Amino acid sequence: MPLRPALARLLPALLAALVAASGAAQAGKVYKWTDRNGVVHYGDRPPEAKMAASPITVIPVQAQPGAMVRLRVENDRGAYLAWADNTLAGPIEVLLRFGSQRNVAGDPPLPARATVPARGSALVARIGAADPSLPGQFELRLDGIPGDPSARPRDVDYLLPLRQRALQVDQGYGGSFSHTDPQNRYAVDFAADVGTPVLAARAGVVMQVESDFDKAGLNREKYGGRANFVRILHEDGSMALYAHLKPEGVLVRVGQRVQAGQQIGLSGNTGFTTGPHLHFAVQVNRGMRLESIPFRMRGVEAAAR
Repeated sequence: MPLRPALARLLPALLAALVAASGAAQAGKVYKWTDRNGVVHYGDRPPEAKMAASPITVIPVQAQPGAMVRLRVENDRGAYLAWADNTLAGPIEVLLRFGSQRNVAGDPPLPARATVPARGSALVARIGAADPSLPGQFELRLDGIPGDPSARPRDVDYLLPLRQRALQVDQGYGGSFSHTDPQNRYAVDFAADVGTPVLAARAGVVMQVESDFDKAGLNREKYGGRANFVRILHEDGSMALYAHLKPEGVLVRVGQRVQAGQQIGLSGNTGFTTGPHLHFAVQVNRGMRLESIPFRMRGVEAAAR
């Protein structure tokens, strides 16, 4: 009797340098307009002016952090193939496990890991019946971490990530407010007014962005993981995170190659924050663990004094 999956479900957890995503989402936009034929349209981007015969209405909607990976399950002659589809412009690592199971087994055995290339797919496991004469069911859960676990970061000089005359560090390495976990331990928070140009501290490829949030606060459960950010992948596999950007403050697109010193966004005050600033961290994947690492940036020592 063929195996019947009760549920194949993705948990789209964003494991980044931000606090784990949880709580209510904050903001997004849907655009509504009527064309010259009287047909009403809805879209996530405003139309060209010539397409709309009526004023464009902006409808606020709740937004969720974008899923970095999606689980895809395919029937394979009575068994099931579990694929991970990477939505980012950089590698990720995934962990597939059973949420529940009855008379099933994975090949390889679950939990199983796989590294998925940029915007690619990887077969993580084949799920089949332990006893083909009996029915089975299962629930799958898939977690993803940005970055290749085999990355070997180099010791390089980073540029200052802000275009402003005065530089002030509000929170440095090991800061007691929010730099106590591995993802943020070696992060630096630069004081910056909303709208301050944010610059790439090192050349790379824009791997991931979030840009639909517009709220900030000190409720970690509500605002953690609700910051706008840009993640840039470097050639050695390390990744720079530029977080708390203003609404519509992301000025680059996923997959775009940027040079050191190029403007990539506008600083803001979104997510779990005490006020406007830029959160900067260099991170690596240490095997399904996103960790920040120390970095060298000229000018930071003087600004911290």
